[in-house]
Amino acid sequence: MLRQVNGHSSGSDAQGRESLKEDLQEFLGGEAPLHQLDDLTKVNPVTLETVLRCLQARYTEDIFYTNAGCTLVALNPFKPIPQLYAPELMQEYHVAPQPQKLKPHIFTVGEQTYRNVKSRIEPINQSIVVSGESGAGKTWTSRCLMKFYAVVAASPASCENHKVAERIEQRILNSNPVMEAFGNACTLRNNNSSRFGKFIQLQLNRAQQMTGAAVQTYLLEKTRVACQASSERNFHIFYQICKGATEDERLQWSLPEGAAFSWLPNPEKSLEEDCFELTREAMLHLGIDTPTQNNIFKILVGLLHLGNVHFADSEDEAQPCQLMDGTKVSVRTSASLLQLTEDMLLETMQIRTIKAGKQQQVFRKPCSRAECDTRRDCLAKLIYARLFDWLVSVINSSICADSNSWTAFIGLLDVYGFESFPDNSLEQLCINYANEKLQQHFVAHYLRAQQEEYAVEGLEWSFVNYQDNQSCLDLLEGSPISICSLINEECRLNRPSSAAQLQTRIESALAGKPCLGHNKLSREPSFVVVHFAGPVRYHTESLVEKNKDPVPPELTGLLQQSQDPLLMMLFPANSEEKTQEELSGQSRALALTVVSKFKASLEQLLQVLHSTTPHYIRCIKPNSQSQPQSFIQEEVLSQLEACGLVETIHISAAGFPIRVSHQNFVERYKLLRGLRPRTSSGPWGLCSARKSSEQPLCAKEATLQPILQDILRALPALTQTVTTPGDPAETTQVPLYCGRTKVFMTDSMLELLERGRAQKLEQCARCIQCGWRRHRLQKQEKQRRAAVLIQAAIRSWLTRKHITRLHTAATVIKRAWHKWRIRMACLACKELDGVEEKPMPQAPSSRSSSLPPAHTKLLGAIIHLWPLGLVLANSTVGARGFQRKLVAHACLRLPTGSPSHSVQTPQQDQAGITSIRALPQGSIKFHCRKSPLQYADICPEPSASYVTGFNQILLERHRPVQV
Repeated sequence: MLRQVNGHSSGSDAQGRESLKEDLQEFLGGEAPLHQLDDLTKVNPVTLETVLRCLQARYTEDIFYTNAGCTLVALNPFKPIPQLYAPELMQEYHVAPQPQKLKPHIFTVGEQTYRNVKSRIEPINQSIVVSGESGAGKTWTSRCLMKFYAVVAASPASCENHKVAERIEQRILNSNPVMEAFGNACTLRNNNSSRFGKFIQLQLNRAQQMTGAAVQTYLLEKTRVACQASSERNFHIFYQICKGATEDERLQWSLPEGAAFSWLPNPEKSLEEDCFELTREAMLHLGIDTPTQNNIFKILVGLLHLGNVHFADSEDEAQPCQLMDGTKVSVRTSASLLQLTEDMLLETMQIRTIKAGKQQQVFRKPCSRAECDTRRDCLAKLIYARLFDWLVSVINSSICADSNSWTAFIGLLDVYGFESFPDNSLEQLCINYANEKLQQHFVAHYLRAQQEEYAVEGLEWSFVNYQDNQSCLDLLEGSPISICSLINEECRLNRPSSAAQLQTRIESALAGKPCLGHNKLSREPSFVVVHFAGPVRYHTESLVEKNKDPVPPELTGLLQQSQDPLLMMLFPANSEEKTQEELSGQSRALALTVVSKFKASLEQLLQVLHSTTPHYIRCIKPNSQSQPQSFIQEEVLSQLEACGLVETIHISAAGFPIRVSHQNFVERYKLLRGLRPRTSSGPWGLCSARKSSEQPLCAKEATLQPILQDILRALPALTQTVTTPGDPAETTQVPLYCGRTKVFMTDSMLELLERGRAQKLEQCARCIQCGWRRHRLQKQEKQRRAAVLIQAAIRSWLTRKHITRLHTAATVIKRAWHKWRIRMACLACKELDGVEEKPMPQAPSSRSSSLPPAHTKLLGAIIHLWPLGLVLANSTVGARGFQRKLVAHACLRLPTGSPSHSVQTPQQDQAGITSIRALPQGSIKFHCRKSPLQYADICPEPSASYVTGFNQILLERHRPVQV
């Protein structure tokens, strides 16, 4: 503390303060290290000046994305940078194990939301709120995020699913150019300003693959069709038609080259969005065929011709206003393009029908010139609004998936930015009201809720003062009296409302409100609202009429009589709309006012956002001229103050953005208990909630506490496994806080836990795989052994069966052979027993005398020679060779050459063999294979050990053979 001496600081304190100021100036002046800071929470000290200098330094180095705690700050480069959004960069962020370690990018936010959906942590659904002023780059950011999700969330396995995913991706991406062509326009601050708000719901299935999308729109600025501010343009689609139509299409649509239209200002200004072919191709991909497209463009050209219809003041109030010179052709052309009757179209704009009295009598009253212009503009706005809603429904039917095919979604909210023009009316009031609600959602969700939750959970927290815009919201929508309620009440009153009267009523009824300002220098009736982004002056002129948004029933009836097929579909002839038009009273006014409908849709949107995990992207516009490499500090500073970025950085730097209940924390991370034994916690310590005796733990929480403590004790081992050995500071401090009902942690701690959980799951998976492989190998071994046993048993059985068959066959053959052999032997015996060899007589007998001599000699030779054949075939050479020789000599009747063996032949009739059948008496046996007998030549092979056979011939050894 500085010591005060007579109101001045002492010398030493003054010197210390000066040195501190010099150090701060030196730090702030050194821009070289500032561009290297990826997170604004690392800026020290965190002030508007340091944050501004850091952003400027990074913008100078062409670095356009910077983290600010839970928020991503995106600077608009105002120049094309293709490599910044290349598909290769998308895959790099998608496959990175830690995308937070990469450079800040919108792909980091996209990947974080996608991984949150995959982790199934409640709430599963995610939302990304893209906010910023008009021209800050919200639409481009949303477009790049959609492209990112279409790339990373469409990876099916089969070829058929891949084609379906490509078709869905193409349709989702093609919805952008169509909606931008029909809903965006060139304003004073942005060449491609969204004149409507949209919430895109990207639908994911259980496999986290994108199956479809849905688009919800908010508050289309349809008044731009008939009224454009100075230096602004109409919707892009009108300029695309006029610049891109072919010659044949110009003839069909009555659109000559260089035609001038009152509702088409600044046609000479060329923009990148004036690409007619791109819009037509996108519509074709969405299922809108070429004839339907031509029908749409023909209606839009008819609206342009309708804008050239001008009326002159009527001299007599009882007579309708006449057309100005040269505008009758425009009426005829517009009626032809809209397929309406020319007289009926003109009469509807000139004459108003009034129903009065109990009998509902119809009165026809000519309209003044202003009323004719109003009815003309109302007709054009009605057609364009219905056409835009129909396009949105066609897009949804083309890209929306069945409710049973998706389980989670990622929402992209691209809402109009904060606007403050010289002339602000109901459109700017609704737009800024929506930005106030979104800012309050951010404040309530992150800033205020986080600090209050810290206090409830027992965290010692120094509260940060932040800008709360609740007072501004109370002024706009509070109860019982607010600006919106007063405007709606003016619409319900059956009286003409003047601008001055509305201003007086607002100032008197809401006097004392802190956010209601006064502009006494303004000559026009108006009131000032101090928004979170700055004060805005709203003109009360025509404010009530715009809120009523009256649609005369004559205009609806006129369009129901059109012969155009598209207009017949947009304005069907039914009784429901007439019944609605006939409704009167308070309920009708409340249901049909623009403010009430917009407020209801905004509340519905916020309910969806509250049910999701929100992520924030703050788009900053470096300059209002949309010039690259231009950084105007005053304009950026006002945007930083408006969005409360400094307060966000303060809380993000000191707080814990991740909050998980005890039960969810235990269910997800209980497998980390085994990382460290349940011993003392060591020198380090975790933050813990202060013991509170007045809040005893319930039974369920009491069961969770031991497991929770085990998980917390295991965290030091987890930090030691993932941190480097040379960084002991991180191993002794764990950025985690255990509150009374929740566990608070930083993003780095959550990443650490997820990494440890992934490692533990990997270890478990490996154990399961090892066990399964061991079981599978054991099972395969058992199956192999069983197969071997079965194969051996089958082969043994087959072998035994085969041997049995062979044995049986051999027995049968053997028996048959024995039978056949015995039969042959019997037959041979019978033949041998019937033959009796007799000696041949010297003189021919009476029988032989009758035969010729040649036959007699042949028969005698056969009888004498057939034993020789038997002897030669069966007698062996050796010891019995002499006997063989004797038989040969005897058969051939040759003389023996040996003197010792003389053959005696006393008589011629006694020569030959006396008997061929005798018992063996030591004589020589001859076995013959061939014999003149009938069965003698069929016999088995002789065996050396067994002498057998047929025709056993016995030659007596001692009896000489006579030759």
